[in-house]
Amino acid sequence: MVIKTENNEYSNLCPECGGSIIPLINTGDVVCNQCGLVINEKNVDFSHNGRRAYTNQEKINREQTGAPISILLPDMGLSTVMDKSKISSPDLKRAAKWNTRITWQKRNLLIASTELKRISTNLNLPNYVKEDAMRIYIEAFKKKLLRGRSINAMVAACLYLACRRKKLPRTLQEILDESSSNAKDVRRSYSTLLREMNFNPPSTDPISLIPRFMTDLGLNSEIEQLTTKILKAYRSKFSISGKDPKGLCAGAIYLACKIRNKEITQQQIVQAIGVTEVTLRSRYKELKNKLNVTIPT
Repeated sequence: MVIKTENNEYSNLCPECGGSIIPLINTGDVVCNQCGLVINEKNVDFSHNGRRAYTNQEKINREQTGAPISILLPDMGLSTVMDKSKISSPDLKRAAKWNTRITWQKRNLLIASTELKRISTNLNLPNYVKEDAMRIYIEAFKKKLLRGRSINAMVAACLYLACRRKKLPRTLQEILDESSSNAKDVRRSYSTLLREMNFNPPSTDPISLIPRFMTDLGLNSEIEQLTTKILKAYRSKFSISGKDPKGLCAGAIYLACKIRNKEITQQQIVQAIGVTEVTLRSRYKELKNKLNVTIPT
């Protein structure tokens, strides 16, 4: 065993008595065999090295770490629970009792993380979006933006903002459908996040929504390619800022079906995409006129 001493010289002898140094495998300590001086402690834990686990109990007994740290937990997974059953002192029992009491800050984050997980599970959102939404919520909580606002509304707003930041094709209406808060509160919370936290997320690309709507409508790849071509041509010539991406998708899909003589009604598109018939017809006429598209008779 080679040890670096205080005078930066390497040696395998004890710096106190000059005795031989031995490593203790079970504890990871390095001690002197003659005087017992601990040179280094808990260097490496070899107690579980090379041992395989064949049952669940063996796996639990041989685990070297606990649960991973996660921002989706109110305490980051670092909480400590005191076992009151083995405490005889009344003072320690009282301390253990108060240790189980949760503060209002942790209670707020617990409610928020539970609501966030529920909405994310229903929408099949990936973990990186959930973690980003939780980071946004914690930052908003630290800036005291939740005063006078609903926790559930702020959670929905953070999820929508995270989807836009990570360029995940999810619309606000999808999150509103799963949220337990009303649409007005969610939109107000979202506006507050953008204003107070200086966020400038990219707008939702309507082209990224096309594959999902094609699947819902049961349309083929030919219609999908034509719809994508129509939206790309419109986006290259005109600004789509301020326009609902779902409305543009609905108008482009209806226009593509008209060009290919595909039998589909406006009501089917409206129900699948979640827009009104007025929006569908307005976007359809806008795309047709501005791109000079001729519908075959």
